[in-house]
Amino acid sequence: MARRTSYKEEFAEQAEKLCKLGLTDKELGEFFEVTEQTINNWKNKHPEFFESIKRGKNLADANVAESLFRRACGYSHEAVKIMQHNGNPIVQEYTEHYPPDTTACLAWLHNRQREKWQRNPDPAGGGADIPPTKVVFEVKDARTREGSESGT
Repeated sequence: MARRTSYKEEFAEQAEKLCKLGLTDKELGEFFEVTEQTINNWKNKHPEFFESIKRGKNLADANVAESLFRRACGYSHEAVKIMQHNGNPIVQEYTEHYPPDTTACLAWLHNRQREKWQRNPDPAGGGADIPPTKVVFEVKDARTREGSESGT
C-alpha cells in the first residue's frame, strides 16, 4: 500500500504567494513542514503545484529585474513633500529624479552579457588574439610656430 501524501490542493495557491516573496524550494519545504525532496515530488505529481511555483518565481524575478533595470538607467517618479507654516500644512508635489547607478549597470551587464562584462577576465583567455595597441606621444613646443625655424 502506498504511503499517504500530506499534499493539499490549497498548497498550490499558498506556494505561489510564498514564491512571489522570494522563497526557495527548500524554504517552501520548511513552511509546509516537509523536505525539499517532498516539494520536488509534489511538483512532479501535481502539475497545478508546479505551475503555481513557476508563476510565483517568474513574477518575483521579473519584478527584481525591472527594479534593477530602472535603477541602472535612472528614473523619475512623482512625490509629495509635506511641510508646516504657521501651524498649517503645506503640500508640495514634485518629481523625484534618481540618476543611473553604475553598480546596478554592472550587475545587469554582468548577468546579461557575462562574456563581455566578466569581473575578472582571464588574461590568457579570449583576448589573446587581439594585437597590442601602440601609443605614440609627440611633444612640440607650443611657443614656436610650425614651419618657422627662427621662432619669429
